[in-house]
Amino acid sequence: MTGMSTRWGSHVIGSVVSAGLATVAVGGLLTTRRRTFGPGLAVQAAGAGALAVAGFWAVGTGARVGQEFGPGPQPRWGIDGLSGLFLAALGVVAAAALLFSRRYLPADRPGRAVAALTAVFLLVLTGVLCARDPFTFLLGWEAMSLVPAVVILVSRGADATSRRTVFTYLAVTHLAGVGTWTAVLLAAHAGALGGATPLATGSGVQVAIAVAALFGMGAKAGVMPLHVWLPRAHPIAPAPVSALMSGVMIKVAVYGLVRVLVFWLGVLPVWFGVLVLAAGGLSAVGGVVYALFQHELKRLLALHSIENIGIILLGLGACLVLRARGDDGWAAVALAACLLHTLNHAIFKALLFLGAGAIEHATGTLHLDRLGGLLRRMPWTGATFAIAAMAIAGLPPLNGFASEWVTFQSLLRLPAGGGVFGGVAGTLALAALAATAGLAVLCFVKVVGLVLLGPPRSGRVVTEAPASMVAPMVLLAAACAVLGLVPGLLLRPLAALAPWPARPGGAGPIGVALRLPGTGALPTPGIGAVLIGLTALLLLARGRRTAAPAPSWACGQQVGPELNWTGAGFTKPVRLVLEAVLRPQRHIAVRSADGVVREVTYSGHVPQLIDDRVYTPVARRSLLLAAQARRLQSGSLGTYVAYLIGLVVLLLGLARTGVL
Repeated sequence: MTGMSTRWGSHVIGSVVSAGLATVAVGGLLTTRRRTFGPGLAVQAAGAGALAVAGFWAVGTGARVGQEFGPGPQPRWGIDGLSGLFLAALGVVAAAALLFSRRYLPADRPGRAVAALTAVFLLVLTGVLCARDPFTFLLGWEAMSLVPAVVILVSRGADATSRRTVFTYLAVTHLAGVGTWTAVLLAAHAGALGGATPLATGSGVQVAIAVAALFGMGAKAGVMPLHVWLPRAHPIAPAPVSALMSGVMIKVAVYGLVRVLVFWLGVLPVWFGVLVLAAGGLSAVGGVVYALFQHELKRLLALHSIENIGIILLGLGACLVLRARGDDGWAAVALAACLLHTLNHAIFKALLFLGAGAIEHATGTLHLDRLGGLLRRMPWTGATFAIAAMAIAGLPPLNGFASEWVTFQSLLRLPAGGGVFGGVAGTLALAALAATAGLAVLCFVKVVGLVLLGPPRSGRVVTEAPASMVAPMVLLAAACAVLGLVPGLLLRPLAALAPWPARPGGAGPIGVALRLPGTGALPTPGIGAVLIGLTALLLLARGRRTAAPAPSWACGQQVGPELNWTGAGFTKPVRLVLEAVLRPQRHIAVRSADGVVREVTYSGHVPQLIDDRVYTPVARRSLLLAAQARRLQSGSLGTYVAYLIGLVVLLLGLARTGVL
């Protein structure tokens, strides 16, 4: 009976995914016409919702659909629990983004092109998640980079900024993509696709595949120091596409990493797990530190994507180290932490980008120092944005806190489980996660204070976003709350995805709270109830009383918007502490007349050191070499014949001397 129900469930999942993809494709075609633009986006959202249902079903039941991985060139398709989780994240984020787009995107030609390309983007992402052969996987992997690049160019009219950004984005992701191609093709050649042929721990082939995957897929995920494209590309895309890129596309790169490192390669050596921990710690701390000093909201959110990819890698690195030690139960818990934070980040980051889109739509700017007081004027947008800000800052009882708590517990097992190398790495990873959490709270206190609270900083009339934009944000905010209150419903199925026999959840019963072996339980529903109760008591105690406005004293000056608190002033203490590392740049201009100082202008900037010290010099030298190489293209047939003759003579000489 169980076998029949499993087969029936597999057929249903496959049918729902197929119907969802067909619906997305039909919706994409409808958006190419002005009259059916809005309905086309709604149809796409319905198809994305079907993908989400099928994905969660696959995770909950552990059903397998379609074919297994194979090394041959013929296309193969399939879904398992791991693919299902990422399909669920794709469906939830895409459905919200597409509903939001009905009022955000104009129905003109560029808007219709963006909507149709969004459908193509969803089909490509689904293709990567469901591919079960090297050719289809790599084809989808490359298309996953190209489609957003086209969207950015179309939406911005291919201006100079977008062309330069797309060039950087494609250059980094495609050069690093050599690592992805190497990893997948080597795994296929070694028979490791799907874990069919176990590779010896520490063997040359295993290490080569792992390092290549971390390089290629890590660049697509935005792992430092391969992250330089991400804070450039995500901010200039339309808000719904930014939500898909940051919420889903970089998570598909995480899917590739988990698939290769956990499911295909078997037990990796401890040192490689430590390498993943180091990359995760650098990305988490580096991402949040640089986000602190940003003044443009979408760029700040893009850098926080790097931070959260780092947290995800901390969970993945803990899984690899614990697996190498033979602690299979806690390795499964660490894998579940990695996957749970992947889903959580997809949801709250999509909500943040959609909120930023609604704010830009209403105010015309995303500069933090030009916003303010939006919670009173845009209460629904402001409330949902504040919920997402609390979630990404890891505050209870929201979903970011739940997954970061499980990650923290997994990292605690590294120094406690023996082994100096892994123990020291685990201790440093714990410090990195703690510092990241604290700095994230500081950063979003700044964002909420400058954007939602305080007085307005401009005289522009601002009204609430349309209901069709608010509704998907409310749904995502509700998902943040639900996944924070009952994370245990997902943690056990996610831990069960581990491709090794283990009892990851301990002996306790399945429940809504977090139960981990040897740590007791984190009663997330109780925490939520207590916080809700305290909030209600405070509201009752306040009653109808309101704070009376009072004039501000500014040393005799007239109080104006230019004297309001700024983001630079808020983060100055951190900048001073980290000055030796960040190397901030300052410029002070003094204008005097008749011996009297009339004006003092100050500007400050925190440079991206990896950009300035590594990528910019490399790019400059590469362009110089390219300019020199162009001289070889003289256009003269005789010159080209001489090149060929010289090459033939060189090859004959090498063959004569035995080199070839």
